[in-house]
Amino acid sequence: MVDWNLAVATATRLVRPGPEVSRDEARAVVAELRRHAKSSEEHVRSFTKMGTEDTHDTPVLVVDRAGWVRANVAGFREVLKPLLEKMKDRRGSGPGGAVLGAVGGKVTGVELGMLLSFLASRVLGQYETFAPATRELPAGANGGGRLLLVAPNIVHVERELDVDPHDFRLWVCLHEETHRTQFSSVPWLRDHLEGEIQSFLGETEVDPMTVLERIREAAQSLAGGRPEGEDDDGGRSFVELVQTPAQRDILARLTAVMSLLEGHADYVMDGVGPDVVPSVTEIREKFKERRQRGASRLDQALRKLLGLDAKLRQYKDGERFVRAVVEEVGMDGFNRVWTSPNTLPTKAEIAKPADWVARVHRKAD
Repeated sequence: MVDWNLAVATATRLVRPGPEVSRDEARAVVAELRRHAKSSEEHVRSFTKMGTEDTHDTPVLVVDRAGWVRANVAGFREVLKPLLEKMKDRRGSGPGGAVLGAVGGKVTGVELGMLLSFLASRVLGQYETFAPATRELPAGANGGGRLLLVAPNIVHVERELDVDPHDFRLWVCLHEETHRTQFSSVPWLRDHLEGEIQSFLGETEVDPMTVLERIREAAQSLAGGRPEGEDDDGGRSFVELVQTPAQRDILARLTAVMSLLEGHADYVMDGVGPDVVPSVTEIREKFKERRQRGASRLDQALRKLLGLDAKLRQYKDGERFVRAVVEEVGMDGFNRVWTSPNTLPTKAEIAKPADWVARVHRKAD
């Protein structure tokens, strides 16, 4: 159903080259990122009060853009396995099925490769939650993930912002280390997310005519051609518009969790920053301006299509939620959020932190 090797080949062929650095400079960047990743562990644990030794089970990998592509293709392959089996069964073994599968797999492989080539030059770091271990890309045992730091992208952004490179590299590591701490300190979090994702994929419509009809309706909505009297879609991306109602409910829960995780990481790196990153204020201001400034019209269109604008909102909304809760009930009070899936905030509570405090704290008290 997907030619994964072709996806990797397409992405690595199309991805833009990284910034020019000498071999010695590249080695120095890799070594410094590894040191910062290590030192970030204690900073994050102390600030969040989420102490754990299990982070040693999740390796830190400093990769280039092609390495990030290979790691994500491996992750996609693992997560999408049940859905692809469902689609394969739906197609059946009718005449021409093998030919259609081969052609469709190559088309999908090229499409996925194009998408990854777009993203590969933008991601600074990533905690891979569902990463299968390979010889080239090790992962933690017993379901542990791996932490990726994309060295060319970090160097590119620090040069673009004209900030202190040593401070910027540590600042990025603080954010990504927070994600590693979240998953290593909260044992049920990975399984909860995987369950939600598999429920989402299980609701995916595999009937071609139904899918085409939903795509047609989504295209009409984006073009401003919704039939008169139907509700506005509130600025949803194309990806959201082609989903079923059940998927939108699941996505609302996933959005709330991702807003929490991303906002918490932003809050932590800004909270730790003043003590260990001397130029954190300058970095934060310039990085925020870069996010708001955006890029070309093509880049903005792709962001809208893929829902990347929504991810940027997750950082802002989630950070605002974490800050408000910590101010109200302190860090120990905020950490009740990690008690169970029932104490995770809803999408509505992300927007209204006081409602989460009332539900989780006052009722319990």
